[in-house]
Amino acid sequence: MDPAVLRDDMVDSLEHESKGCLRSDRLSVAMREVPREAFVGEDRGAYADRPFERLGTRVLAPSTVARLVEALDVYEGDSVLVVGAGVGYTAAVVAELAGEHNVHAIDIARRLVVEARGNLAEAGYDGVLVDRRNGAEGLAEYAPYDRILLEAAAVSPPSALVDQLADDGRLVMPHGAGDQHLVVVEDGEITERLGGVAFQPMLVEGEQADTVERNRTRREDREFARRNAEGRTGWEQGWIDWDDGSGR
Repeated sequence: MDPAVLRDDMVDSLEHESKGCLRSDRLSVAMREVPREAFVGEDRGAYADRPFERLGTRVLAPSTVARLVEALDVYEGDSVLVVGAGVGYTAAVVAELAGEHNVHAIDIARRLVVEARGNLAEAGYDGVLVDRRNGAEGLAEYAPYDRILLEAAAVSPPSALVDQLADDGRLVMPHGAGDQHLVVVEDGEITERLGGVAFQPMLVEGEQADTVERNRTRREDREFARRNAEGRTGWEQGWIDWDDGSGR
């Protein structure tokens, strides 16, 4: 089936009162324009309203993307930072609203930065800047931002992201640990709570799946345990069956 038809069907379902996650005409038009199949590597499955895993990250369901971007309230010309670029789909939707050269995206995982850049270029949004950064530190070189979207959970608004907001800026993020809520942060304070969500916690340098483990104590403990296990004699290993005479 034509991806454009599938895309329209997806958006229609998100606008239906049973979901009610897509309300604004601007976002409806934007999500009808972005070819989601360019970001997920398939046609029909790209428009199912479900999350899935790719390259060690969760690709958000379309309904979740709609909730996030509705809360972000982006207008043409807004300077936007997306923290947690992932495969790049959310950044593309935001680019439709703000203009691609106004959108910056960062991710802590190098392979996701490469993936997002390629996907955005394929979909026609190569003007979006994607860089590898620690999400909690933001992207100060291009601040201030009118809008910042954090696609990972944190127990408090990261101070660097709050500092990088414009005076009337808006930060949208999943807030909390076990019990999470989507919140809006303005002037350093939570001003709106928009219902429950379930996101992975924000990673710091050294925790991403594609990095060398940086905790030396943990690495050394694991190595010592391996050497100790390999250095045991037969009776310590437990692989000799003394009853069948194999140890004699």
